[in-house]
Amino acid sequence: MTLTRPTADAADAGAAARRQATRRALALLALVAVAALIPLLGPRTALAGTGEAAAPGVAGIALLRAVLFAALCVPVGELFAARLARRVPGAPRVDAPRSWAAYAAVAGFVAALGLASVVATGNLLPRHLADLDLGGLYASRDGRLALLEVNAFAVAWFCARSRRPGTQVWPLAAVALAEALRAHPAAEHTAPTGSGLTLVHVTCAALWAGGLLHVLRLLRSWRAAEPADAGAPGAGEGSPAGAALLDRYARGAAVLFAAITATGVWSSLRRMPAGTVMDQLTTTAYGRTLLAKVLLVAAVAVLALCARLRLRSARDPLGACSPARAEVVVLGAVVVVSGLLTALPLPIRW
Repeated sequence: MTLTRPTADAADAGAAARRQATRRALALLALVAVAALIPLLGPRTALAGTGEAAAPGVAGIALLRAVLFAALCVPVGELFAARLARRVPGAPRVDAPRSWAAYAAVAGFVAALGLASVVATGNLLPRHLADLDLGGLYASRDGRLALLEVNAFAVAWFCARSRRPGTQVWPLAAVALAEALRAHPAAEHTAPTGSGLTLVHVTCAALWAGGLLHVLRLLRSWRAAEPADAGAPGAGEGSPAGAALLDRYARGAAVLFAAITATGVWSSLRRMPAGTVMDQLTTTAYGRTLLAKVLLVAAVAVLALCARLRLRSARDPLGACSPARAEVVVLGAVVVVSGLLTALPLPIRW
C-alpha cells in the first residue's frame, strides 16, 4: 500500500502535466494562427473605403515584418530578463529556461531574406528567380539595409549558439538600427530625427514585450524547482524571489512604457499633423491601423496596472502573473499590428 500509492500519485501528476502541456501547445498554435491572420487579412479591412492603393503583396510583406519584429523581441527580452534575474537576491539556483534566441534568429533570417527579395525585385513580390536582381541590392540604400538585416540575424544565430550569448546584443542592435533607417528615407524631412525616434521606440518595445515573456518563463522554471507548500500562498514560484523579479521588471517596464508613448506620439505627429490626426485616424489605412495599435497598447497598460496592484498585495503578490500572461498575449498582437502598420501606405500630410 505504501509503495503503490506514491507511484499512482506520481503517474497521475505526470499525466496531468502532459495534458497541461498539450493544452498550452494547442493554445499557442491557435494564437499563432490568429496572429498570422491579422497581417494577411488586415490590409483589406484597413484600406476599405479610403481610396488608397497599397503596394503589391502588402499582406505578405506585413507578415514578414511581423515575424522580423517578433524575432527581435525574443532574444532582446531574454537578455534583459536574465540581467534582471541575476540581480534578484535569493533567486533559486536552477538552470534557466531553454533559450529561444537561436530559433528566433532563424525566423528573423528567413523573414529578412524574404523582405530582401522584395527589395531586389523593385518592391514587387518575386515570382521567379530571374526576377531577383541581387546585385542591385548593393546599389540602393534599401537594399543595403535589407542585406544588413539578413547578415545581422545570421550573426545573431552564431552568437546565440556560442558560449557567450550576450554578444547577440550587437547584431540585434544592428537590426533595430536598420529598421529605424529603413522607415525614414534620406529624402524625408528631418530624417535623422525620425530614425532616432523609431530606434528608441523599437528598442523599448522589444525590451518590454520580450522581457515580460522571459520573466514569466523564468518564474515557471523557479516554480518547478521549488514545489509549492500547501500552506503558503505563492510558494513554489520563487516567492519572494519571484515577486522581487516581477517588481524589478514592472519598474523597468514603466520607464519603457513612457518612452514608447512619447516616441510613438511624436512619430505620429510627424506623419499626421495635429490638425489632421482625428480625421486621418478613421479615413486612412495607416490611421486606422495606428488607432487599433493605440487601443491594444491601452489594453496592455490596463493589464500592467492590474498586475502592479496585485504585486503590491501582501497576501499573494504572485497573483500578478495572471494579468501578466494576458499582457504578453496582447503585446504579441501589438507586434503583429506593428508589422502591418509598416507595410501600409503612409498618410498624406494635409
